[in-house]
Order: sequence, then C-alpha cells, then structure tokens
Amino acid sequence: MERQLTLKHEGLELAATLHYPAYDSHTENTKDSGKKQAIIICHGFVGSRIGVDRLFVKTARSLAAQGNYVIRFDYGGCGESNGDYGALGFDSMVDQTRTIIDYISDMECVDPRRIVLLGHSLGGAVALMTSVKDKRVKRLVLWSPVAYPFNDIVRIVGRDSYDEAIKTGSTDHVGYSLKPVFFDSLMQHQPFQSATRFGGEVYIVHGTSDDLIPVDYSFLYQKVFWTRSEGLCDKEIIFQANHTYSSSSHQEEAIRVTSEWLSGLDRKQQDWHHWSI
Repeated sequence: MERQLTLKHEGLELAATLHYPAYDSHTENTKDSGKKQAIIICHGFVGSRIGVDRLFVKTARSLAAQGNYVIRFDYGGCGESNGDYGALGFDSMVDQTRTIIDYISDMECVDPRRIVLLGHSLGGAVALMTSVKDKRVKRLVLWSPVAYPFNDIVRIVGRDSYDEAIKTGSTDHVGYSLKPVFFDSLMQHQPFQSATRFGGEVYIVHGTSDDLIPVDYSFLYQKVFWTRSEGLCDKEIIFQANHTYSSSSHQEEAIRVTSEWLSGLDRKQQDWHHWSI
C-alpha cells in the first residue's frame, strides 16, 4: 500500500510517498509483526522522489515488499514540492531530511533502532551530513555518493554557469535557477571530513561506469569509515553501472544488494540478542 503525503517544513510543503510493508499472514505473531525498519530515500541534485528511470519508485516498492516502511520525498523546489531549490541550499536539505525523520520517528510501528537514510549522489552527501547531525539515524546507504559538494556540482553545471550565478545573481540549469547562496552552502560541507562522526552502519554502492561522480570516491569513503572505532562499512561495486543505474539489471542489482545488506544486519542483531541472553 502507498500513501501520498504533504509534510510541512518551515514555509515549504514537501511532497512525499509512504510505502507500507507488505503484509504476510505467515509472519503474524512473530518478530516480523512487531516494529519495522524505516528507510528514507534522499534524491540527488535537481532530482525527484521518482528517480531517473523510476529508480526510487522501484527501490521503495521492492524494499517495502521485504517488510520495510519506505518514504521517498521531493526536496523543496523539486518534483511536486513547492519552494525555490536554487535559493535553499545544502543546509536546508539537511533540515528537510530531519523533518522526514520526525514524521517517520513518530510512527509507533517504526523501530527506532532501524532508521535508515538511503541517499543517491548529492542526496548521499546530504544523508551523510544529516546522519552526523541527527543521532536517530542508525544506518546509512550511499549510492554513488558525492564527496565534494561544491566541486562536484560546479563540475556538473559547468564553471561558466557558476561564474554567471556569482556575477548576475543566478544561472539557469535545466530549468532550475541556481543562486550564489546555493553554491555558498555547498562550500560549507566536507562529507569526507565529517564521515568519522557517524557511528552507525554504512553501505556504499557505486557503478564502474559512473561518469558524473567517480567510483574512486566510494573506495575513499570506505577507508574513512574504516578508521572509526565503531560501526561497520561495506561496499558493492557494480560493473558497468552508470550514475543512475539506468538499466534493469543494474537497478535490480543495486536494490538487491542493498536489501540483502540490511537483512544481514538484522540477522546479526538477532544473533547477538540471542547470544547475549
């Protein structure tokens, strides 16, 4: 089952879709009939909760079928949400994500120990910085994550467009008016340097044919996460997958390995619980 939502964040109305976990009569009166994991999908730069080639729709439906609550939403100024994306910036995206966490955390059927942020591209950097700021996030999934927000986005829009924004007050990028405040906000965040401040579990997925965000970033991210005193970090590199996993096989693989990783964490948690008893 899916439900369309409009969530308030300051002056914004954020369009969202909540996917309910598939009901299985065989799981009634078992551990699976208790509180569920909740996964929040954070889309990338000038994206939407649908995703390129419906990636996030397919991801949400698949993960919900595995017994999770999943919520995907449009950042302000994107998709069906109101607002001016190019005037809001990175910090606003972090705060908007926390509003979604507020909503999902208030659901009695959600397990507070299993709140997951799944971020793609710039959404990966936003998810990471949100998880550093908000301790309710326990698990982090990064798909093709941005590592240097300012440099990566300027490379995507072009240096000339950035210069135009600084000189004239805005630049047009595929119909989005990006303002200096947007670029300034990107400069303020260094996900690599902040990564060690997240103590939860991390899973990184990246394609070898990503021509927007280098796959090397994910190797570096994993090395940084490995320096932490707590929290594991696993990685999956998908051969020939591009930045948006734009083939059925690559989409299916990204979703499958993510689902299997999350399920594996649950099994480890259950095994630890039984052992500790």
